[in-house]
Parts: sequence; structure tokens; C-alpha cells
Amino acid sequence: MSASAQRRKKREAAARRRAAATAAAQPEKTLATFRVNAGENRALQVQNGLSAVDLARSGGEASTADLRGGGGIDPNTGVKLPPPKPTPVSSSDDKAKPKPEAAKAKPVAQGEPGVLRYPMEALSDTTDYLQIDIVQYKSAKEVSGGSLAAGPGSRNIGESTARKGLTAKGLATKRLKDRGTIILQMPSQIQDGSSVRYGESEMNSVVGAAAGTVMKVMTDAGSAIGKAKDLGTAVQGSLTATQNALGDLAKDNKGLLDAGKKYLTSSLTASALGALGGNVSAAELLARSEGQIFNPNMELLFNGPTLRSFRFSFKFTPRNAKEAEQVKLIIRTFKSNMAPKVGTETLSGNAIFIKTPNIFELRYRRGIQNHPFLHKFKQCFLTDVSVNYTGEGVYATYDDSTPISMQMDLSFKEIEPIYDQDYQDSDVGVGF
Repeated sequence: MSASAQRRKKREAAARRRAAATAAAQPEKTLATFRVNAGENRALQVQNGLSAVDLARSGGEASTADLRGGGGIDPNTGVKLPPPKPTPVSSSDDKAKPKPEAAKAKPVAQGEPGVLRYPMEALSDTTDYLQIDIVQYKSAKEVSGGSLAAGPGSRNIGESTARKGLTAKGLATKRLKDRGTIILQMPSQIQDGSSVRYGESEMNSVVGAAAGTVMKVMTDAGSAIGKAKDLGTAVQGSLTATQNALGDLAKDNKGLLDAGKKYLTSSLTASALGALGGNVSAAELLARSEGQIFNPNMELLFNGPTLRSFRFSFKFTPRNAKEAEQVKLIIRTFKSNMAPKVGTETLSGNAIFIKTPNIFELRYRRGIQNHPFLHKFKQCFLTDVSVNYTGEGVYATYDDSTPISMQMDLSFKEIEPIYDQDYQDSDVGVGF
């Protein structure tokens, strides 16, 4: 063997010895503690020195993505698979963290049909009470079927035989909206009153005679125009009628014409004095000059009906939580149903119209029947609600902050006057 070949063998042997010494000095790469989650397991093994290929061959990581989103290396090809999706890991710290609240649903408008009542005692067939029904307002056009004038009797209240609410079961748990019934104890003051409007009227004899003549002229002229065949005949007929009426006035009322002259003179004089700053009437001039005045023929004349008003006062002293809840809902119901309604049509975000509030139908009841003696009502508007939350003159509440004593005052006004036919349609009790 040549010297060069021997030297080459020595170098190769030295290289093998150095490689063996280096391998012996390095620690053996083994799998670290195993993790169930594939992504966590791979990160842990790589952190402890294993290569991805060794990890795939040793079974420390799934060779393909598992159902939990883990990734790995294909052991057959050595190709790296897509990276695993991060899997949220729950811990005791995460469980202690408050979960984000779900978005709250938009609150629905409170209100439902039903019955509210105070007090809670059961009502028998002989119990007297006040029943107040809430009804949506209908305009005169809706009530009459097309006319803008509803007419007498359009706001009368029909019969009611409702039995619901006579016991404390099935009462409403929200305020009443647009319809429903409120049952209250009989008010401490029960009274009714009816009135009509009258006014004084004066018309002296001169004005009265002139009014009669003018009416006769108008009647005769109208009759002549109606019988005329053409325009010329109509004009001639109206002039003839006027001359005849004035001639009759002059022939039959000579004294009246003399009085008229005096009245005209006094009126012209008063007008002239008024232009100069004087404040004197024709009657005052006649009284000063002749010591007399025209007979005023004074008379009290009917001017029209009036609308009735009613005011009630109720004392609330709730004795338990259920009565307290009913009292709160009753007060809220009256307030909300007397308030004007905002229309749906808007302009730049503002409502264009506001609608008429709800109306109320009041009935005195005895059991399930209308009261056989007390007066009736027509449909009413609630014009005023007043609540005193210190009914005993001092502020005191229960543990839930409900006042122990309250006083509610209600003012109602009927929509329509009372007419004679209203008494003819019903012979029960005192009527209206």
C-alpha cells in the first residue's frame, strides 16, 4: 500500500471517531409529554428539540389534519400539511371572565287589554262599584258614517254585561292601552248636574217693526222672482213687493214712523258727537232730551246646551304587594290613555300631527248590571289627573317604596250634551 493511501485511511478513521464522539455528547431526542390537542402537542415537541420529520415518524403528531383542526407532516412524502387552525383552550381563568352580554331586544310597547281593579275583595251581585272602560276615539265623521256633524245620541254608551274582573283572578299585569276596564270602589262624593245656557236679548219696537218689514219684503220679493218668466219680470216683481211692504208699514204704523224719526235723529246726533270725541248713545240723548227711552222688549233667550263635567276622588291604601301593583298600574293607565297620541307621519323626524287621546265610558254598576238608581254617563274625555302620594300628610312607604296612602283625583267631561230623547230611550233610574 502506498503512503498516500495509508494517509487517506487514517483521515477517514479520524473523521468517524470525531463524529461518534460528537453524537455521544448530544442528548437523545425523545418525545416530550404528550398533549391531546394536536396543535399544542406539535408545539411542545418542537420546543423540546424534535424536528417535524422525526415528530411525524414517532407518532407524536397526526400525519393528517384531524377533526379538531390539528396539522402535521405526511410521513410518506415528508410534505408539510396546511397549518392547523387555532383551537380555543378553556381554562379556569377563562371561565372566571364574564361572558359578553347578548344584545338586548328592543322593548315592546307596554300595554294590553284586560282588567285592573282596586280593592281586591270579590264583588258579589249586590256590590256597587264604578266601572271605567277605555275606548279608542272615533271622530264625528266615523261615528255618523260620513257627516261631519254626528248628531244627538251619537256618544251614548251601550249596555255592558261583562263579568270579568268581579274576582281577583286573571287581572292585567301591565298598564291598559287603548282598551280595557278599570274597576274602582264607589267615590265618596256622587253627584250630577245638568244646565243649559240662556242670555238676555233686547229689541226695541222700531227695530222689531223694521225687522218684520224686511222679512216681509224678502219673502214677497223671493216669491215674485220665483214666479217670473224672465229677468226683467223678476226685477219688477221684487220692486213692487218692496213698495207694497213699505206702504203698508207707513199706512198702519204712523206712530211707529214718528218714533223712528226720533230714533234716527238721536242716532245721527250721537254719531256726530262721537266724531268730536263724545261718548253718548242714542238712548242717552233721548233720555236727556225727552225723559224717555225706547221699550227694549227684553227677553231671556235660549243660547244652547252645555257639557257636563264630573270630578271623582279615590283613596288608595294598598295592603299587600298585589294591591300595590294594581294601584300603580291604574294610575299609569289613566295618565297614559289621557295623553295625546303622536302621529306616524313625520317631517324631518318630527311628527306632523298628533291624534286625539282615548275616551272613557263610565258606568255605576251593581254586580253585573247597571246601577238601578244612579245617573248615567255619555262618553267622556279625561281632562285632568292629579295624584297625591302623601295621602296622610306625611311621606311613608313600604319596603318596596310603595306609598302607604295615595289620593287620586280624576276630572271627566262628556263629549256630547244631554238631549230630551236620551231620557226617552231609557226609563231606568234617574236617567242622565
